[in-house]
Amino acid sequence: MVRVCYSLLVLLICVPVLSVPKKAAAATDSPNVIVIFVDDQGYYDLGCYGATEVETPRIDAMAREGMLFEDYYAAAPICSPSRAGLLTGCYPRRVGNHIWVHRADSIAGIHPDELTLAELFQANGYATACIGKWHLGFAEPFLPKNQGFDEYFGLLHNLDPVEVVYFGDKGVPLMRNDSVVKQPADPAELTQIYTDEAIAFIEKNKEHPFFLYVPHTMLHHPLGVSEPFRGSSNWGEYGDAIQELDANVGRIFDTLKNLQIDDNTIVIYASDNGRGPGRTPEQKIQGRKLSTYEGGIRVPAIAWGPGAGIQAGKRSAAVTRAMDWYPTLATLAGISVPEGRVIDGRDITSLLKGDTQFVPAASLKKTLNALVPLRRRWEPPEEWAALIKRHEFNDAFFYHGSQGELAAVRWKNWKLQLNPTPLLYDLAADPGEKTAVRNREVTRKLRGMAILFQHEMLADARPPGVVNRPGANGKTLIPRLMSEGLNTSLGVTYARYGDRTLEMDIYRPNDAWGKLPAVV
Repeated sequence: MVRVCYSLLVLLICVPVLSVPKKAAAATDSPNVIVIFVDDQGYYDLGCYGATEVETPRIDAMAREGMLFEDYYAAAPICSPSRAGLLTGCYPRRVGNHIWVHRADSIAGIHPDELTLAELFQANGYATACIGKWHLGFAEPFLPKNQGFDEYFGLLHNLDPVEVVYFGDKGVPLMRNDSVVKQPADPAELTQIYTDEAIAFIEKNKEHPFFLYVPHTMLHHPLGVSEPFRGSSNWGEYGDAIQELDANVGRIFDTLKNLQIDDNTIVIYASDNGRGPGRTPEQKIQGRKLSTYEGGIRVPAIAWGPGAGIQAGKRSAAVTRAMDWYPTLATLAGISVPEGRVIDGRDITSLLKGDTQFVPAASLKKTLNALVPLRRRWEPPEEWAALIKRHEFNDAFFYHGSQGELAAVRWKNWKLQLNPTPLLYDLAADPGEKTAVRNREVTRKLRGMAILFQHEMLADARPPGVVNRPGANGKTLIPRLMSEGLNTSLGVTYARYGDRTLEMDIYRPNDAWGKLPAVV
């Protein structure tokens, strides 16, 4: 008998495709949007966040000219789920992409019926490109070209040693759309060539609105630094790679200015999760990627866009999440999130523009997509209805671990770690989560939020995209759901061979009700 911990949701249902009305070419005054998504950069690992081991003058300048977020959370503490949350505006669990990462042999990805941020912009006349690390599924339905991107250049996979094993001696390929450009890819040149490609795309579309997503491979292990930046920092190869990223962010800003389109461009800079292992300089928050301590999931984020009305020189203490960019960028571009599309992101446009200091309740209707959070299920039983208001629930952040388990809840300055024993922290007074505090009312409120969230996800979570994999006998293996519920295991039958059946009983790990093993 093998004991393992899994979190698995198998749903064999059909999700209707929500149509997005196509526009002709967007108006020339529609703002360009660039999202620079860095891999494994810790919360303090920029000059503007307090790092002294590195110099990041170009990103620091972006922060001075824009808004820096002090309490911003990635969608997950690990690569693939984090990217799914950013591009769909949903908790990764809602879209079935919440468990670990997609490896090269993965049969799953973002479901084709999901409406990615790229698809939303593409449908509204924008040119779209993804340049960098994809990591959201590798079968045909899950590739960037089928998720809203007109163009793709980069690595579909990451460069973990386990990925190299899949590709053998050839190594992980660098791709342009469906064609191999180079194999194996050289980590030391990726930051430079991604930026070269990004600049070429910007120049090609300087007179047409564009949505450009640049998910860098750095700072993920194995690190790669080009010759001019080796030894340039006081933080080893990690610091050198940060300084190279900074210089290349500067190249993008220089291009926007030289083309005189900087006044009509919005730039977002953020990390996908916290630092990787072995990066030792102290920081006030503890933890690293994969964990739900603050250091694993609270990350740097900066929004820049003077021409769009984004405030300059502001630091925001509002609790914001990667999912919030979806409705916010749509609003800044004058695009409505289609009716019926349920997402978890909130429109923070009023915060960016200085109309409010915190994210206003959806009912105030302050922005184009303000009402989107009200599409989420809200059917609290009486026990919780009197304790938890709807806008409080929408503003809470639900931390999920690397295996997809619900692990903690944050509301305002309070954070409740759910297991193995519920522990409450006041992050305003104790950002390092060193000393748990007692507050019975707050603990009950946050535990109630966790229970309501679990019910919501069990009722409304959508399936991942899955391609069928043939079995040893050439027949397709399709999992069949045998049971589901809050207090039951999931029994899944995978295949039948004569009188033998392969079955698994799967239990929720690290959930609000405690840690449970799976028996396979």
